[in-house]
Amino acid sequence: MASVSLKQVRKTFGSTEVLHGVSVEIGDGEFVILVGPSGCGKSTLLRMIAGLENVTHGEIAIGARVVNDVAPKERDIAMVFQNYALYPHMTVRDNMAFSLALAKAPDTVVEARVGRAAQILGLAQLLHRYPRQLSGGQRQRVAMGRAIVRDPQVFLFDEPLSNLDAKLRVQMRAEIKQLHQRLRTTTVYVTHDQIEAMTMADRIVVMNAGHVEQVGTPLELYDRPANLFVAGFIGSPAMNLLEGQIDGGVFRARSGMDLPLPAATECQEAQTAIYGIRPEHIQLRDDGLPATVYVVEPTGSETQVIAHWAGTPVVCAFRERVTARPGDTIRIAPEPRLAHLFDNVTGLRINGLQ
Repeated sequence: MASVSLKQVRKTFGSTEVLHGVSVEIGDGEFVILVGPSGCGKSTLLRMIAGLENVTHGEIAIGARVVNDVAPKERDIAMVFQNYALYPHMTVRDNMAFSLALAKAPDTVVEARVGRAAQILGLAQLLHRYPRQLSGGQRQRVAMGRAIVRDPQVFLFDEPLSNLDAKLRVQMRAEIKQLHQRLRTTTVYVTHDQIEAMTMADRIVVMNAGHVEQVGTPLELYDRPANLFVAGFIGSPAMNLLEGQIDGGVFRARSGMDLPLPAATECQEAQTAIYGIRPEHIQLRDDGLPATVYVVEPTGSETQVIAHWAGTPVVCAFRERVTARPGDTIRIAPEPRLAHLFDNVTGLRINGLQ
């Protein structure tokens, strides 16, 4: 195992710069996820760690060795791709053993490593099958097994669950997390799915347009987003964001309604700002402000309600059963201790949380 260090990494394609000085330190044995919308540069960064893309500027180190000019096969990494990349004419056993066969490893080593990986991944009974005889989840396990047998310093995952159905994605998330807890190999994982990032990562790197917006644990990003982009990207349903200004010790939204200021707010009177409140932090209260219900979405564990609050659409998530129907009026109020405030110009956070 080894740490991964990215220092002021830049990447340009012709005159277009797609990564703008990315610096991230990934600890030995850590599970770090790069997350962001399509086109943010996360897959390009992963490919640069793998050596599949050249570094335009900056430094990438694996362990104590700078690998900018080191060939991919000499970086001691193993990569799992989105499309599995299995050889259709080879059995599961041969697919998993392929890299060892190329390295001319002794048969005893091959059998030991393939057997161990097959036991870890639940593939021991499938070693004689071909990829066409496997389900999507089983194929992904084979791809992971092919990486495990190499016993690398670093695992790299490039959106490995994108081709799976929703139920199987949930299952594979848990399996990959368990695999990391068992092997403790440094892992860098790319996804655009923030739910994957929240449920699997030790730390998350949120990227946007080639920049790192914030690095932190899942709950740090959820509870204390550094800026508007992170606030809107992390969390499902997304955080409600209301424009307005500070006026008389309250937040006065543009629609005219007054909301209690978030905790630990340090801002000036009449300062324009954006008030953020997550759907689950809006409460049904008799003394709340009236809101008109537009859509009710029961999910079983909670009820999501889209309502217009003084003309402003907001999403609420209630744990209790809600009997309201479209057109009804409900009274809702934010929990000020859990609200957020952002600068209207810079988008940066301007309050803390108690």
